[in-house]
Amino acid sequence: MNQSLTDHDKLMREWTDQYVMVNPEKPELKRFEGIVGRVVTVNYNNRAVVDFCDGGWYDIPASSEYLRKIDPEEGKSKYNPKANSAQPFPEKQS
Repeated sequence: MNQSLTDHDKLMREWTDQYVMVNPEKPELKRFEGIVGRVVTVNYNNRAVVDFCDGGWYDIPASSEYLRKIDPEEGKSKYNPKANSAQPFPEKQS
């Protein structure tokens, strides 16, 4: 088996469906500071695809240098999956 695929599989198991916050010391991630996101998957460039409930998904390197996992209970309480406008059947907007 290809070594990079094995590494990718490890990253997918480690990061997929985790609640995360960004490292605010990274200037390119400053706009997500204090916002809880959920890792949807890890792409083949080994970047976490993160949903911050704003209608977009963002690819951020899947490493603790960029992302910090948070407690699942805290994540569930601060993450609203219905806030994302990309839901299959979004609630009607007024």
